[in-house]
Amino acid sequence: MKEEINIQWFPGHMTKARRMITENTKFVDVVCEVIDARIPVSSRNPDLDSLVGDKPRLIIMNRVDQADPAATKKWVEYFRSNGNGVLETDSKSGKGVNAFTNAINALLKDKIAANAAKGQAGKAIRVMVVGIPNVGKSSFINRVCKRKAAVASDRPGVTKGKQWITVTRGLELLDTPGILWPKFEDQTVGENLAFTGAVRDEILDTESLAANLMTTLCERYPSRVEDRYKFSPDTSLNGFELLEAAARKRGFLISGGEYDIGRMAVVLLDEFRGGKLGRITLEFPPEA
Repeated sequence: MKEEINIQWFPGHMTKARRMITENTKFVDVVCEVIDARIPVSSRNPDLDSLVGDKPRLIIMNRVDQADPAATKKWVEYFRSNGNGVLETDSKSGKGVNAFTNAINALLKDKIAANAAKGQAGKAIRVMVVGIPNVGKSSFINRVCKRKAAVASDRPGVTKGKQWITVTRGLELLDTPGILWPKFEDQTVGENLAFTGAVRDEILDTESLAANLMTTLCERYPSRVEDRYKFSPDTSLNGFELLEAAARKRGFLISGGEYDIGRMAVVLLDEFRGGKLGRITLEFPPEA
């Protein structure tokens, strides 16, 4: 059984970001949406379709190095079956990023051909890059540009204004601020975002969040938990009891001989986000 956590976060600058995206959609040829491959549903803004309309979409499944490969393969098939281009990347190492230009050209081949027929061969393709906070959007842009063109940070909400970035003579990117949405209708979405660091830890009950993450991991990846924390997950236990079991194995004690669940909570979240529990995906596509 999971703890009930109310996660809501909508800083004022995100209202401005939504308006900026809507106003600039008419200037771009394609929308590049960066998502976290570990949470492909939760890391997609449900308002994006209404914000950018029917613009061609390239979905960047970032952080594939931390996601379950079998699940990623299913997600790629799912997104492509819905008419989207898909690119698998790891912005930290640069894996997959070099295929970006080819992916854009493939998605816009008809438009590029039409430009050539009108005598506009080589006309710059303009790409709007969007994504919620902390999915690696700025790191991805820097990899594409082969230079530090965007501010990259592990903290959500760093990019505050739009900026046009020239990649090559024929390709321009519009970087946009990461935006969340006003209300998480499904608390699982808010929770998944919090697990991966897209929502600031300062506004969260870290122990309850970590307890719910431990419950999820014990249900879906019990062997990873056992390998990392050296105890056999018992799904009849609640998340706090599972955290305590991990704290006991790590020797995290506080005065009075009690186990330090607070410290274990921070360690679990850090190790999950750092990929130390292996390649894990928390969401799966609907079955065909």
